[in-house]
Amino acid sequence: MTLDPDRALPGRDTPIPVSGVHRVNGRSMLPPFEAGLREIVLGLGCFWGAERLFWQLPGVVVTAVGYAGGVTPHPTYEETCTGRTGHAEVVRVVYDPQRIDLERLLQVFWEAHDPTQGDRQGNDVGSQYRSAIFTTGDDQLEAARRTREAYQQALARAGGGTITTEIAPLTAFYYAEEYHQQYLDRNPGGYCGLRGTGVSCPIG
Repeated sequence: MTLDPDRALPGRDTPIPVSGVHRVNGRSMLPPFEAGLREIVLGLGCFWGAERLFWQLPGVVVTAVGYAGGVTPHPTYEETCTGRTGHAEVVRVVYDPQRIDLERLLQVFWEAHDPTQGDRQGNDVGSQYRSAIFTTGDDQLEAARRTREAYQQALARAGGGTITTEIAPLTAFYYAEEYHQQYLDRNPGGYCGLRGTGVSCPIG
């Protein structure tokens, strides 16, 4: 998202404090991660349901929710919801490429939400809910663009719209507040806004 820096909230110099321990599997959510692991940062609407989707996948080592793609350093949830940080709600997915490949992660990403809605997902409206892929390597950037094209063709055949997903190298990931981390483990009956298009992604 392009946000005029003059309109952006100032944020803060210090990170939002988090325990750093994943509630579900007990692993550290904080870098450095073990050698050989990779990470990718994905935005597909409200991050509560999105994080649960990925922590359940075999080969995903640890997840965390946070904010990325904007301007404001170390934003709060309330600040991000104003639209004046430029950030999207995202999930950091740390995975073992020997156990799950990148294309499988991207297939899950594309099929789990509607990437044609711009600054919203269903009833969740605002730039923080936009679809986004933030990459940590040229191979991820190429795969994101390639799978976007494949899914666009599948959507077009099904009469769907145009994908609006932002794809860019990750510049910074800021952890969300502790109560957002693994939210649906803390609150099993909590809100999950994930709704796919019903169109399969023809990759993998």
